[in-house]
Parts: sequence; C-alpha cells; structure tokens
Amino acid sequence: MKRALIVVDLQNDFCPGGALGVAGGDEIIPVINRLINSFEIVVYTRDRHPENHVSFAENPQFTDKSWPPHCVDSTPGADFHPDLLVRTDGIIVDKGTDPEVEAYSGFQDTGLAEKLRARQVDTVYITGLATDYCVKATALDALKAGFRTFVVANACRGVDSPPGTVEKALSELREAGVEIITDDEIGSSAE
Repeated sequence: MKRALIVVDLQNDFCPGGALGVAGGDEIIPVINRLINSFEIVVYTRDRHPENHVSFAENPQFTDKSWPPHCVDSTPGADFHPDLLVRTDGIIVDKGTDPEVEAYSGFQDTGLAEKLRARQVDTVYITGLATDYCVKATALDALKAGFRTFVVANACRGVDSPPGTVEKALSELREAGVEIITDDEIGSSAE
C-alpha cells in the first residue's frame, strides 16, 4: 500500500491579500513544497465556485454559507498560489462547483477516495488551508473513507474566527482518530 500527500486549497484567494485570506497562509508553502518532493502521490484540492455559489453573502459573517465571494472559476483568485510546487503528475480535484452545495471536503463529490484506492493508497497526510474548515472536513472524510489519516499541523493554517476554532478543530480530529503530527514526524509515522 502507498501513502499520498493532500494539499488543500492553497489558492490565491485563501492567502494573504486574497478575498478570504488566511493569516500566514503563504508561510506554509516552503514546508509543503519540501513534502511534495517526498511523496509518490500528491493530490491538490481547490475551490472552484460558480459566481452564484450558495456560500457567497453580500454582508459575509465568515461562517457557513456566509463568505465573501472567493475562488470563482476562471479568476486569478481560484489559481494555486504561484509559489506552490504543482507537479504535472499530481491529482487535482475541484470542489464547490455546484452552486447550491457548500463543500469543504476534498472528498465531497470529487471521486477522490476512488482515485486514491485505484493507486493502492491506504494512508493520507493532509496539509493546506484552512485548518478549521476544509482541512478538518477533508481529514474527517478521509478517515470515514477508511484511510489512515494524518494532519501535518505545521503545514496548515486556520481562519481561527472566532479565536479558538483551530484548536477546537484539532481536538475534534484527534477524538475522531486523525493523527496530528509535524512534518519532521512523517518518516516515523510511515512505518
């Protein structure tokens, strides 16, 4: 069996200066780029919303179905951050493409579990943005799909609004059975 690295939503709109920028979101790119080179299989998830997506609000509350417009299909904000190493053999999955469905997980309506199983993957390591939303949802769905699941905490950043939501998300993940590690623990966790 094999392991895969999942890079969640490292897009311009989720990095500082973007429509829904996560503080320090770009600071994790060097860590992720190092990890990308040590995995045979790399998955990149990205929000790819239509202009009329259900999550967009005129006066956003920065919570479910009340976000500023972000990662609109075919806009620069939806592109991967230019510093991110995007491998030509990487698996790219788009989520949030249905205008009526809020989608945080890289596994939601993307066929990702099947794509990973077809490559004999049994273990996933999740990085990216944002810890308390899309990273959390992707990790929980990976676990539900039967994958041994790790979140690489120092290769993630969260919205943390209200303050404490990142720590709460990490606690929920631990309780569910997701293993929280740092990038320097990946060698030993693969044994």
